Amino acid sequence: MPEYAATVLFRQFVDDDLGCGSYLVGDLDAGVAVIVDPAFAIEQYVEAAAREGVRIVRVLETHTHADHVSGHGRFALELGLPVAIHSLARPEYPFEPLEDGQVLRVGSVEIRVMHTPGHRPEHCAFVVDGALALTGDSLFVGGAARPDLAIDARAGAADLYRSLQALGTLLADDVVVYPGHMGGSLCGTHVSSEHSTSIGREKQTNSVFAVDRDAFVDESSSLSTARPPTTERVVALNRGPWVSARPALEPVADAGGATVLDVRPVDEFAAGHVAGAISVALEGGSFATRAAFVLEAAEPVVLHASSAAEAQEASRRLWSVGLFETVGYVAEPAARVTTRSVTVPELARILEREEPQVLDVREDDERRETPLPGAIELPYRLVRIAPPTELDPARPVYTVCASGARATLAASVLAREGYDARPVLGGGVADLAKVDASLVETA
Repeated sequence: MPEYAATVLFRQFVDDDLGCGSYLVGDLDAGVAVIVDPAFAIEQYVEAAAREGVRIVRVLETHTHADHVSGHGRFALELGLPVAIHSLARPEYPFEPLEDGQVLRVGSVEIRVMHTPGHRPEHCAFVVDGALALTGDSLFVGGAARPDLAIDARAGAADLYRSLQALGTLLADDVVVYPGHMGGSLCGTHVSSEHSTSIGREKQTNSVFAVDRDAFVDESSSLSTARPPTTERVVALNRGPWVSARPALEPVADAGGATVLDVRPVDEFAAGHVAGAISVALEGGSFATRAAFVLEAAEPVVLHASSAAEAQEASRRLWSVGLFETVGYVAEPAARVTTRSVTVPELARILEREEPQVLDVREDDERRETPLPGAIELPYRLVRIAPPTELDPARPVYTVCASGARATLAASVLAREGYDARPVLGGGVADLAKVDASLVETA
């Protein structure tokens, strides 16, 4: 980040699990700040503000988020803060309307509003003191937001193209860009894991500035990436009445009739778990997204965790995507059911000597890059909804992904339906190619 006047406070917060960015911007001399696109867990911002000696006075939203629950409701309820968003969001809560060209002052720091529709009609970017741009879900490092979450994809893509061109035209090349999403998010295409860039760099390297409108619209509106699993529910929560803080998770004696979500590492799950448990490992990233793909929004859930701390972290991440029905956690239940797993070399030997049932649970783009001949193909996120009809329940099913986490998730779902599901752990299809290149095709 370049050097700014000493009075400016700027802090970036990144949720690596969801790939979301939020920002604390303020004037250290005046002792005031605003928070932009806060996560539901607002404690991190309150603590940072206290350390910096500033008072948060307002929440700014770039748009109504579809992939995570905003913390604006908690800020309003707990600290009495106003929330500002463009009127096209049509929120059901009290709000301060933002307009294109409007200048907000936080002490001596100026924040200019740029209406940048595309991802959503109300979307705005915020330019701080002419030196940095918080682009939310419009311009990303190396890519752009998806246009299909609120309106017709082609109409959204056309709006997004105009917005991106405006950013590139109206902002100087040395303006530093801080996006709303990084790697791990489903809210855009070609999303880099980098946390910042510059307008000049993106104009030189980002394909969105190198194509005409028709080409951009064609590509952006033909996304194959899955929509965030809780889109409708999370949008409703973020547009509706304030969502308050959730009580801390408490231990329970057993699951009762609730679904057990096992958040421990996959090898621990395989070694012993509660009958019928679904494995979504907390480690490895994208926990909340994966859980949201396999759980119903109103499904009562009990967590099986290795510790109280692990359970609390898992519940926090579930809350971040609007899964609020976690009723407790168990740390030492009767985990007597084991899952037979195989290693990558073991799968290679099985493939060489027989024709096993293999279920490839990777996403379409992964499978196109390294196809696995003979495998039944279905993304992990669809296995609970509709297990492949080709599967023979009388034969073992070997589930495979890229590392073992999604394979174990899919295997746990299939086991609930009576299948002898055996996940491949410690690697995936790319590793299989290293053992025996003839087993995997090259795209």
